Order: sequence, then C-alpha cells, then structure tokens
Amino acid sequence: MVVGQIGTIILSFADTIMIGHHSVTELAAAAFVGQIFMLGILVAMGFSYGITPFVGNSYGRNNFGEIGDILRNALFSNTGVAILLTFVYGVLYFFLDKMGQPKEIIPIMRPYYIVNWLSIPFVCWFNVFKQTADGTTDTRTPMWILLSGNVINIFGNWLLIYGACGMPELGLLGAGVATLLSRIFMCVTIIAVFFFTRRYSHIKEAFLKAKITKAAQLRINRICWPLAMQMGMESGAWSLASIIVGWIGASELAGHQIMLSVSNLFFQVYYAIAAAVSIRISMFNGTRQYEKIVPTAWAGFHLSMITAFIVAVPVFLLRNQIGWLFSDSAEVSAIVATVIIPLIVYQIPDGLQCVFSNSLRGLSNVKPLVLVAFLSYFVTSLPLAYLFGITFKGGLLGVWCSFPIGLSVAGALYYYFFKRALKVTQENALAVR
Repeated sequence: MVVGQIGTIILSFADTIMIGHHSVTELAAAAFVGQIFMLGILVAMGFSYGITPFVGNSYGRNNFGEIGDILRNALFSNTGVAILLTFVYGVLYFFLDKMGQPKEIIPIMRPYYIVNWLSIPFVCWFNVFKQTADGTTDTRTPMWILLSGNVINIFGNWLLIYGACGMPELGLLGAGVATLLSRIFMCVTIIAVFFFTRRYSHIKEAFLKAKITKAAQLRINRICWPLAMQMGMESGAWSLASIIVGWIGASELAGHQIMLSVSNLFFQVYYAIAAAVSIRISMFNGTRQYEKIVPTAWAGFHLSMITAFIVAVPVFLLRNQIGWLFSDSAEVSAIVATVIIPLIVYQIPDGLQCVFSNSLRGLSNVKPLVLVAFLSYFVTSLPLAYLFGITFKGGLLGVWCSFPIGLSVAGALYYYFFKRALKVTQENALAVR
C-alpha cells in the first residue's frame, strides 16, 4: 500500500523535477495549477476512501455479493463526483487571471490547466476500483498499475517536455499531456483487471447483477462526503496557502511547490499506513474483535514515526541540495533550504492526524472529520500562514511555520474523537448482545 500510495504522488513529483529543469516560470505555473487540482483530486480520493470500510467489513464476512453491490453503487456516486468536479473546474478556468498570481505565469498555466481538467473522470473511476481492491486485501494490483502509470508519465515527460526523439518540445503542456495519458492507462487497466481476471470473478458476477438503489446511495454518500470534505479542507488549506505564497513572489511559489512535493512523499507513506490501519480496523469492527482496534491504531502511528525518522535525517542533511534536484535556480534552492525545519517538525502531528482520522474511518464514524478539518486548517493554519508570512513578513518560512500548529490541533482532536467513537461502538455491541 505504501508503494501504491506513493505512486499516486510520483506523477506530480516527476513533473516538478522535470519541469523545474526546463523553466522556473513553468515550475511556478505548475505549482499553482498543481495545487488547485490537488484539491479536487484529494476530494475525489477522500470520497472513494469511504468505500473501503464497507468493502473491508463485507470481505471480513466473506460476503462477495455485498461487495459487488457496493462497487456498482460506488461507481455511480463517484461518477457524480467526477461530473461535479469537472463543472467546478470548468468555471474556475475563467477566473485564473483574477487570483493575484504573477502575470508571467498566466499564459503558461492555461493549456496545462485544460489538460489536467480532462483527466478528472479517469482519476475518479480509478479510485473506485483501487479502493475495492485494497478493501479485499489485494494491494499489489493497484501498486503495479500505479508504478506502470508512473513509468508512462516519466517517459512521456521526457518526450514532450524536452522534445526528445523528434517529438515537439511542449514544456509544461507536455507534462500535462503525459499525465493525462498515464491516468487514462491506469483507469483502463484496473477496470480490465477487474473484469478479466479470476480473482474478482465472484465480485464481478454480483456487480453485474446489482442495482443502483436510493438506500445504497444514501449509505455511501453519508460516509463518503465527510471524508471528501475532510480531505478537501486539508488540501484546500495547502492550496490557499499557495495563493498566499504567490502574493510573495514567483521564486517563493516555485520553492513552495518543491517543498510540497517533498512533503507529499512523507504524507503518502503515512496515509498508506493509515489506510492499512483503516482496513484492519474495519475488518475487526465487522467481526467484533474490538480488543484489536487500539493496538492496530498505535502500531500504525509507531510505523509512521519510524518512517518519519528514517526520511527526516537525510532530508535535513541534504537540505542545501534538495532544491537543485528540482531547479537550476540558486535563489529557489536557497528558499527551499530555509523551510526544511518546519517540514521536519510537523511530521509527528501529521502522522498522528493521518492514523487517527483513518481509524475513525475504519469505525465508519466520519462525522467528526469535517469539524476537525475546519478547526485545524481554516481556523488555525490559514490565518497563521497569512499572519506569519504576510503580516510579519516571514515569507515562505513564515507560511510553513503555521503548518505544525494546525496539524497538532488536528492530531489531538482526531485522537479524542477516535477514543469516544470506539467506546460508543463497544457499548452498542454490548447492548445488542
């Protein structure tokens, strides 16, 4: 799951590295567009994450018919999310020049934006089948598909960004086209695996017979939308922080994009571990093995902290070199080096909030997620980012100093609600008995 989860972010990571060495202006444009679309992609991803506890619960009871029914209805609801996001981003396109960004990046970002816009439905459909596979403990299939998609993306970048092998040199637009093609490939491949392999034959039969019902749609949407909103708020805070950074300058925006790429490598490992925790907890919840839930959650946190330590040491030691991996600009590299410390500091609360928000997901108790995300990111992080970065003139460092505080609030609140939700779940089980 870790490899597969990292694969979801390597697309933008590879784009950042390869675009940064083509043009700093294009890197700034990629930073802005990337963060805008990361918000929608994470909303879609969060919505699809609500499927996993249902699938894991049914899989723990060997109820393959129920999984087919869940998948059919989840595919319908996620298509609705794709239509909604496509509409929203279509409207937003006409306001790109009204967000206070450097004028030189506006003409560059428009075609890149359109190509990313076209890929939204394929991301949503892929998510549905990936979460179904994860919920049935088949984590290797999505992993291999994601890795293959990344190879296609990187090779496409080489061809289309730089104009290798006689292809046109498209720069940033080339990176967008390569990403679109890789997402189409991953979506088509995972659907083909589902329909044409033996592993999913029982689920496929149930899927083909299943009907889309109002009750199933209400059940899925009741769980999935709080998750989508939680991830949307979290991502939205980072996206709005990118707008704040854009007010500071193009070089700072480029440095911000590099730091987000590095930070996402940490985050995707945590989220993969946390997603595994969610699957395990949903299975224990389905089989009423409640005594295994708390140790599972803490094991996930311990694994996250081990990962944080292993990765943080080389990141700190190489802080003056990291920027050069993404850009040939000495100014951008120097800016990156200044914000490594806040990045390292917030790994502990980030791991905590990942694990316990997903533990709540495993218990199918997602109502607190929206409130916690709002308080942590919109009430805490964003105002502090503006205060530290703009009012106190702290620049990019000031903006990034706000993140550890917001994540600490999130981690503490998610842990509190997890303990309360588990207690209620156990009491309800005793009452039924």
